[in-house]
Amino acid sequence: MPALTATDREFFSLLNAVAYGNAFSPERPAQIRRLVPGASPDELARDREALARVVEARLPPFREDVRRGALPADDLRLVRDGFLYVCYHRHVPRVDALIELQLSGGDAPVADALAASITAELAQAGIAEAAALRYFGLFFQLRRAFHFLARSLSGESASMLRLKSALWNSLFTHDMQGYQDGLWRRMEDFSTLLLGETGSGKGAAAAAIGRSQFIPYLPQKRRFATSFTDSFLDINLAQFPESLIESELFGHRKGAFTGAIADHLGVFSRCSSYGALFLDEIGEVPVPVQIKLLRVLQERSFTPLGSSERQRFAGRVIAATNQPLARLRASGRFRDDFYYRLCSDVIEVPPLRERIAESPRELEELVATLVQRVGGEPSQRLAGQVLDVLRRDLPRDYPWPGNVRELEQAVRRILLTGHFSGEPRGAVAGGMQGLAAAVEAGGLTARELLAAYCAHLYRRLGSYAAVAARTGLDRRTVRSHIDSEPSQPP
Repeated sequence: MPALTATDREFFSLLNAVAYGNAFSPERPAQIRRLVPGASPDELARDREALARVVEARLPPFREDVRRGALPADDLRLVRDGFLYVCYHRHVPRVDALIELQLSGGDAPVADALAASITAELAQAGIAEAAALRYFGLFFQLRRAFHFLARSLSGESASMLRLKSALWNSLFTHDMQGYQDGLWRRMEDFSTLLLGETGSGKGAAAAAIGRSQFIPYLPQKRRFATSFTDSFLDINLAQFPESLIESELFGHRKGAFTGAIADHLGVFSRCSSYGALFLDEIGEVPVPVQIKLLRVLQERSFTPLGSSERQRFAGRVIAATNQPLARLRASGRFRDDFYYRLCSDVIEVPPLRERIAESPRELEELVATLVQRVGGEPSQRLAGQVLDVLRRDLPRDYPWPGNVRELEQAVRRILLTGHFSGEPRGAVAGGMQGLAAAVEAGGLTARELLAAYCAHLYRRLGSYAAVAARTGLDRRTVRSHIDSEPSQPP
């Protein structure tokens, strides 16, 4: 039986490390340069298909041996991975077009021609149709992950690259070969917990995971099993009073309680088996609800209110909080057993001030992305105007207490009014420490204390309704307190 030479084995082993490695790992550029000798980093950044062409040029001598399986098992796998790598890159433009089509159309598009093309090409490498269809699903997942991690999470600072690398592992594990060998069908067993300040982008990170789950292709129906546009559901738990959280999570049957005039599907019922459910503000969940959520995670089933029929939940759970979990757990407000069911993966989302401190270009990239999001298409002129106003109106070390959410509203305000003042310096610098000092000094009236606390919650939670739910006040009272608080921005 023929075998690879030492040189060929070294080449394909290096390629294996690239193909199955983390797309955002710091080692990846150096690995690619070793496989494309003579190319500079700038050249490789401009020509992303350079490595695929180098691999394709090495494959012809092995084509027949691979098709017949006439290589030792380890060598066969290495070379076959080379054929997979080339096939993937050859079809990237068509897979990207499929993603854009699905984004614009919503429903899962017909993809039979593309599936047939890929399975036919992989058959030449001795890959059976069932495995080739699974690879097609993996190709589609990989490109979606690139799309949502690279485009939805703008920025190339060190902390953002760490975040993207962590999210990639959350999708494909640290060993994509192991993922491909079988973990792809069991990722619902891995929960992800996102930590970070309000407005830092936890929702965007969760959506990137949720919309990049593996979705099988169904050849008999000539489409994917579901649309990735419908595979991500989110719920902000801080927006609901305790009496309604269970209904929103698990649903209810008509007559289950006063006011239940019709059946209602909760988010666990609506979540696709190939999707993910994002539980935002998980730190706000009352302990009795934590116990029920724990059972769902353990048993993968739940019962709607007023029903005895158990339903299966086959999706993945992503949760997030801006609160210090160690403090919540120590106080008994967050159960340890619930935490340990959620923490298969714990990912920190960096605050905007950290990203800008690491890379001043981070602000420029974010502003360009936000201007495009607001205007519908890129505009260097508008992005330049926004940056000029930010540099003129804000101190150089402005800490962006509202993070990316605050920056997005700053972009909108500048496009409307031509200026942005940010939060007053005292409010930014003082925060809860300033409030605590004022309380310690005994210098606040009861109304001032309540107004300051409501304003603090509003900066964290982002809505009057959320503050009302937290404090037990009605929404109009909350708004009057916040509007009277001098540190609240206009």
